[in-house]
Amino acid sequence: MPKIRVMVTGACGKMGREVVKAVSAQQDMQLVGAVDRTGCGDDIGRVCGLGELGIKVLPTVDEAIKSAKPDVMVDFTVAEAAAANVERAIANGVRWVVGTTGMPRATIDELVDRSKQAGLGGLLAPNFAIGAVLMMHMCRIAARYMPDCEIIELHHDKKLDAPSGTAKATAALVAASGGHSRPSADDEPAARGEAFDGVRVHSVRLQGLVAHQEVIFGGLGQVLAIRHDSLGRESFMPGVVLAVRKVMDLDGPVIGLDKLMGLDS
Repeated sequence: MPKIRVMVTGACGKMGREVVKAVSAQQDMQLVGAVDRTGCGDDIGRVCGLGELGIKVLPTVDEAIKSAKPDVMVDFTVAEAAAANVERAIANGVRWVVGTTGMPRATIDELVDRSKQAGLGGLLAPNFAIGAVLMMHMCRIAARYMPDCEIIELHHDKKLDAPSGTAKATAALVAASGGHSRPSADDEPAARGEAFDGVRVHSVRLQGLVAHQEVIFGGLGQVLAIRHDSLGRESFMPGVVLAVRKVMDLDGPVIGLDKLMGLDS
């Protein structure tokens, strides 16, 4: 069976380098392209500490697609770049897996619609850590029975968006199951966090953190806390590898890794 040909955008970034390593380690995948605005002309293997791979970092998606002919593009960049990268991937018949967060809802809807019309598999996930996806699923169950809750998300100080995509996705899932936070008053202090879908989210950005989230549910005489901690970026790679395999069999895009894990019901 032919290997899945994978191209990584944002390949020289911290997440991109982990994706390069993960893809290179899979027996059923072949790394064929790397895109980044930095490191152009460098061998991506050397950038990632893998030694020469014979794959040069290119500055644009179009150049990489033309030379590498990938089956799947994996994107970990920034919101504006990710939207443009997915657009070019769809235009060239390339499936896509995106972990970049912060894209406006309207942009996501447009990309999903284009991919659906093209019959191309794709995945946008706020979090690729399997444990984080399970945490979100468990929160959805808990909200049915203990609806009063709040979310605390903690990330490294270089994270650009706040709240995190995971926190907003969790709030939406919890709200859909009846979860909520105490209604806000007109004079509510900022320390009470910001409400998303009626669920309060508190964001922390500090050195030393990677990606962490705790959802606290309160009930009569009891508290339930559901927490997930990613202690290193390698924690996201099993989910990325799963997504690359699964999108090959999709004829349209999905939002959330839970859809590929059978947890969306």
